[in-house]
Amino acid sequence: MTPDQFRRLGHRLVEWIADYREQCDKFPVRAVVEPGAVRAGLPPHPPEAAEDLEAALFADLERIIVPGLTHWQHPSFFAWFPGNANLASVLAELLAAGLGQNGINWQASPALTEVEEVTCDWMRQLLGLSTAWSGVIQDVASTATLVALLCARERATAYSQTRGGLQAEPAPLVVYATSEAHSSIEKAALLAGFGRLHLRTVATDDALAMRPDALAAMIADDRKAGLRPCAVVATIGSTATTAIDPLAAIVPIARAHGLWVHVDAAMAGTAMLLPECRPLWDGVEGADSIVLNPHKWLGVVGDCSLYYVRDPAHLVRVMSTNPSYLRTDADPDVHNFRDWGIPLGRRFRALKLWLHLRASGAEALRARLRRDLEHARWLAAEIDDTPHWRRIAPVRLQTVCVRHEPPGLSAEATDAHNLAWVEQLNQSGAALLTPAQVRGEWIVRISIGAEATEFRHVEALWQQMRALAESCVASPSSR
Repeated sequence: MTPDQFRRLGHRLVEWIADYREQCDKFPVRAVVEPGAVRAGLPPHPPEAAEDLEAALFADLERIIVPGLTHWQHPSFFAWFPGNANLASVLAELLAAGLGQNGINWQASPALTEVEEVTCDWMRQLLGLSTAWSGVIQDVASTATLVALLCARERATAYSQTRGGLQAEPAPLVVYATSEAHSSIEKAALLAGFGRLHLRTVATDDALAMRPDALAAMIADDRKAGLRPCAVVATIGSTATTAIDPLAAIVPIARAHGLWVHVDAAMAGTAMLLPECRPLWDGVEGADSIVLNPHKWLGVVGDCSLYYVRDPAHLVRVMSTNPSYLRTDADPDVHNFRDWGIPLGRRFRALKLWLHLRASGAEALRARLRRDLEHARWLAAEIDDTPHWRRIAPVRLQTVCVRHEPPGLSAEATDAHNLAWVEQLNQSGAALLTPAQVRGEWIVRISIGAEATEFRHVEALWQQMRALAESCVASPSSR
């Protein structure tokens, strides 16, 4: 493709994206295709000759791609988590791809490294974190958590990776988290070599938050059994219910036993732009590492995950590689972010966050977050005031968890009933919610936070929920 062809096609593509965003609310929120339908619409063999993209691309977008999309930018998207993609960061993603940089070291792209340094520090300030923290951009929170557990492992073993690794250690290492922790915690513990048998599930309280007394008891029992407690992962805003683990109580217990404290605030970390939300992670300054995802509620195009550490020298010692072909005279004076994570090559991810912050400004971002919190509080109050609806967990942030419990249904039938009405709602295309199991019960999550969501969309959702739930009560299939 020549620059002139790129210019023509690019203009059309930007116009197409702008049109899509303007009419996104007209689509069914959830994709309407059957499994395999998108694949069936594509040729089974690669093209031998170049295609005329200006003639074919937009037809394929309309005919094949758009029907196969679940519309995360839809104002009635209330599923999983807010996956906003602000248009300023969309432009930055285009810019990053157009510049084609690869940050294998500082010299390979000084701008890539130093814009990332500045942008991470901007976010540190906006989050209210002290200057003790240093940040880097990872791809996703799962990667950041793996890096955190690798660092915890190496601190506990005095860098066993330089000797015989975990296979040469005299006693197994143990990681602690709750049943409400994200599945990536388990995956990271497995990949880091701890083993499933050495991942402890700490009991939770009525608000589904980690019980510090249970953590302390587990650590003591493991020490008596000859095991070595290594790390605790505290969740600030769990996936299912946005439960908040009490960091201020967890950190002293971990410190007394030499455990690494990793804070998983992947979605909820964005709320810390609001000073009134920072008490939710009181004690964070005593942690060792933090992860949060600007590519969720904040609005940056994925993937863009912030990983903050208090000891970057330890991170570099664990993760660094230094082959001769990557060494430069500038190395003593710069950050080589290849040594702050797993990949060698690095994209110019900082542009997305940098441009988003500049285009929006912190004041407007805070206003949008407060709007979403207000919508969640309104919905929670409506649920609390409506017979046969039960709110499952405290509404600490923007997620409301509910269960409709008609009289006369068994627990099993109530589970089936809730799965039935939420599936009918999702099939209707009017909105998209996600069910989840919490303490053995099927509940429905309403995750509020799409950039385009206004109060009228939340109000309409509540009306749809009640109508469908009542309709399902009368249906034999719900019993």
